Amino acid sequence: MIVDRARLAEYLRTRREALQPEDVGLPRGQRRRTKGLRREEVAVLSNMSIDYYSRLEQPRGPHPSAQMLASLAQGLRMSLEERNHLFGLAGYATPQRPADSEHVNPGMMRIFDGLRDTAAQVVSPLGETMLQTRLSVALVGDESVYSGPARSKHYRWFTDPASRLLVPPDDRDAQSRLIVADLYASYTRDLPRAASVVDELLTSSPEFASLWRSHPVPGPYCGPVRFQHPSVGTLELHCQRLIDPDQSQQLVVYTATPGTSDYDKFELLSVIGALAP
Repeated sequence: MIVDRARLAEYLRTRREALQPEDVGLPRGQRRRTKGLRREEVAVLSNMSIDYYSRLEQPRGPHPSAQMLASLAQGLRMSLEERNHLFGLAGYATPQRPADSEHVNPGMMRIFDGLRDTAAQVVSPLGETMLQTRLSVALVGDESVYSGPARSKHYRWFTDPASRLLVPPDDRDAQSRLIVADLYASYTRDLPRAASVVDELLTSSPEFASLWRSHPVPGPYCGPVRFQHPSVGTLELHCQRLIDPDQSQQLVVYTATPGTSDYDKFELLSVIGALAP
């Protein structure tokens, strides 16, 4: 691979300087003099060390892996075109099938950045969690720990009994039908990897196979959702979804009605913190 280190460093610097703290959900502060974001802020947003990022900008760093480049593209809120240019400067071919990638649209990221104090997450059409706020982790657990087919909530629901523990027993049959209907919609749109998830579930889950043969149709997209949480008990939340038309990503936000016991439990959950994986 041929890496254009000088242009890569310049590109990262110009992208960093083009972003303001408020663009990524960070406070500006009264004594701020840096043009754009600080290097340490980009490092945190990209889940890498400050030293590693600083060396990339100087330029004297190591050859970044595709995974590190994807993290940089996300941290710097790049569009797909900007991300592809970043990969090219680092000597990689343009990532294929962007609809199948982990890249979150910058517009979706800006909305997500403004929801840091709420239970919000960005998910793919296959139920793969791409981003989570702290309160989302406290509510449903850290969903970044899964790999392979298990990254899909749809897959876990029918293959891992533990995935159903957060849903009250009386609601589980309805939840099964909703999940199958959601996956059916992705399958009929021929979205990437939907067919492979369906094929795996048809062979591993008789329950899924039975529901799949009924050709389920999605019901109301938003509505009340009940959780059976191990720390605060049963609580009913409202679920709202924002769908990105370009990449079919969904921003899912859970809220509680103020003045209710559910609201008090949700507030307590934000204090208790995240569930263990």
